[in-house]
Amino acid sequence: MNSPFPKSSSSPGKGRIVVRLGPDGSTSRLETCTYQYPLKLITPMRPSQTKSALVFLLSYGGGLVAGDTVNLSIDIQPGARLSVVTQGHTKIFKSPTPDVVTRQTLTAEIASSAALCLLPDPVQPFEGSVYEQLQVFKVARGGSLCLLDWVTQGRAARGEHWSFVRWTGKNEVWMVDGDGSDGERLLVRDSVILDCKQVHSQIPALRDAMHGMGVVGTLILRGPLMKPLGEFFLAEFAALPRLGARDWRSEEAKKAEEEKMSPHERWRAERIQCEKENKLLWSAASVRGCVVVKFGSPEVEASQRWLGSMLAKEGSIARHFDEQAMMCLRCH
Repeated sequence: MNSPFPKSSSSPGKGRIVVRLGPDGSTSRLETCTYQYPLKLITPMRPSQTKSALVFLLSYGGGLVAGDTVNLSIDIQPGARLSVVTQGHTKIFKSPTPDVVTRQTLTAEIASSAALCLLPDPVQPFEGSVYEQLQVFKVARGGSLCLLDWVTQGRAARGEHWSFVRWTGKNEVWMVDGDGSDGERLLVRDSVILDCKQVHSQIPALRDAMHGMGVVGTLILRGPLMKPLGEFFLAEFAALPRLGARDWRSEEAKKAEEEKMSPHERWRAERIQCEKENKLLWSAASVRGCVVVKFGSPEVEASQRWLGSMLAKEGSIARHFDEQAMMCLRCH
C-alpha cells in the first residue's frame, strides 16, 4: 500500500540556519533554524538589545556515534551577526572498524557587513574513533569571521592520549564578490591530519609525535570587525621572547624595569610567564588578509584560559557579539 503522504525531503543530520537583521535594522534574528537527528540546535530566548543571534550546536547524547553524518549550512544576511557555541566537548565515539567514519560538514555564507563568531568547545575523539570534518566559509567583501577549531587527545583520565584511529579537519576561507557573480578566491586552506598509522618510522605512536601536547587548535580571523583582534595577536606574538634568548640583567635591574612597565606591559609579562609555566606554545601569521593563530598545550584548561584572556583583553568579541560568544572559553 502506497503512503498518501509525500516523502520527506530532509535527511539525517541536516541542519540550516538563516540569520537576518530585524525590522529595527540593528538586532539580528533567526529566520530559519531547522535540524534533524543526530544534530540538535538550541536557540535560547534573548533580550532584544543583544548584539548577535545565538545558537547552541549540539548532538543527542552529547556526542556522535560511529557512522553519524552532520551537515549544517549557515546563511548570514547583510548586516546580521551570529554566535555559535556548544555546551561541552563534542565527543566522537569508537568506530567498530576503521572504514566506519563519523563526519561533520559545515558550510557558511557571510554577506557583506555580516559576521559569524564560531567559538565552540574542542572536539574530543575517543579511543578507536574515526572522524572527518570539513568547514567551508564564503565571506563577502566587508564580512567578518572568527573561527576556532581545536581537538583534544581524548579522555586523559582514562589513559587516552591521541589513541584514536584517525582525525582529519579541514577549514577553508573563501572571499566572494558579494554582488551575485560567481567570483570566488581561496584565502586559507588549513588541514590537520592525525593518523595513528601515518607517523615517522622512528616514532612508534601518534602520542609521541605530539610532544606532550594534550590539545591543539587553530583560530582564524577575517574581516573588518576582526581586524583589531588580528592585529592584537600579531603584535603579541612579535613581542614574545625569541627562541634561545636569555635575560642577562640583574634582579635589581629587572625589578626596576618592571616598575616602569605600563599596565599592558605588565599584563603581557604575566601572561608570558603563565604560558611558560603551562608549556603553552602558539604562533600567529597574516595570510591573504586573514590572521591564522596556531596553539597547543598539555592541558585543555590552559588553552581555554589563555585564549579567553587574549580575547577578553582585546575586547572585539564582546564588543561585537556579546560575552555569551565566549562562554566555551570559560574553564568548567
